[in-house]
Amino acid sequence: MMRYWIVLFSSLFLLGACKNNKIERPEKPENLISKDQMVDIIYDMSLISAAKGVNKKIIENRGINPEQYIYEKHEIDSLQFALSNEYYAYDIKTYQELYDRVKQKLEIDKKRFNSMIDSEKTKSDSISRRNRLRRDSIIKARTEEAKYGL
Repeated sequence: MMRYWIVLFSSLFLLGACKNNKIERPEKPENLISKDQMVDIIYDMSLISAAKGVNKKIIENRGINPEQYIYEKHEIDSLQFALSNEYYAYDIKTYQELYDRVKQKLEIDKKRFNSMIDSEKTKSDSISRRNRLRRDSIIKARTEEAKYGL
C-alpha cells in the first residue's frame, strides 16, 4: 500500500514538473511605445552607451544621467520602456526588425561621419600643401636674396 502512494505522488510530481514551461506572451501595455519610437530610443541608447565607453569621466563630471536623459527626450518613463521592450522582445522576429533598423541608422551615421573625416583630412592636406608651397617659395626667395646679396 505504501508503495502505491509513493508511485502515485511521484507520478503527480513528475506530471507537475513536466508542465509546459512556455513563457506566455506579455499583455500589450496600454501605453505601448510605437515601433518607430522604440527604434529611436534604442538608437539613442546605443549612442549614449558608446559615448559612456569613450568619455565616461566627462559624462560623470557634468552630472548627466544618460538613461534619464533618454527618457526625458522621448517623454517616456522607465516602466513604459521596460514593458514595451518586454512586449516586443517576446516576438524575436519583431525585435530583430527593430534592431536591424537601429543598425541601419548607425551605419548611415558611420558613413556620414567617415565622409566628414575624409573631407576634413582633404581640407587639412590642402592647407598643408599650400603652407609647404608658401614656405618653399619663401625659402627660395631668401636663398635668391642671399645669393645676390639683396
